[in-house]
Amino acid sequence: MRTKTILIIIITVIITIFLMMNTDAVQFDFIFIKKDISKLLVVGICTFAGFLLGYWAGRPRTVISTYDRNEDDSIPVHSPPVSKDALSDEDRDYIS
Repeated sequence: MRTKTILIIIITVIITIFLMMNTDAVQFDFIFIKKDISKLLVVGICTFAGFLLGYWAGRPRTVISTYDRNEDDSIPVHSPPVSKDALSDEDRDYIS
C-alpha cells in the first residue's frame, strides 16, 4: 500500500474511535430552541463539513482564458513575424 492510503486509513480509524467515545447527549442551544443532541451527530457533521470545505477550498481552479482560443477561424492566433524588408521608409526612419 502507498503511504497516502495508509495515512487515510489511520485518520479514518482515529476519527471513528473519537466519534464512538462521544455518544452521550448534550444540550445544544440553537437560535430559538434548546435541544438534546448526541455529540456523535454534531462532531460527525462538523468533521464532514470541514473535509468538504477543505476539499472545495483546496481544489485547483479551472481558468478559461479568451486569449487562448480563436473565435474566428479566419484570423490567425499568432501573426507571422514581420521582416525588416516589409517596413515602410517612414517606419525605418522612426526606428533609427
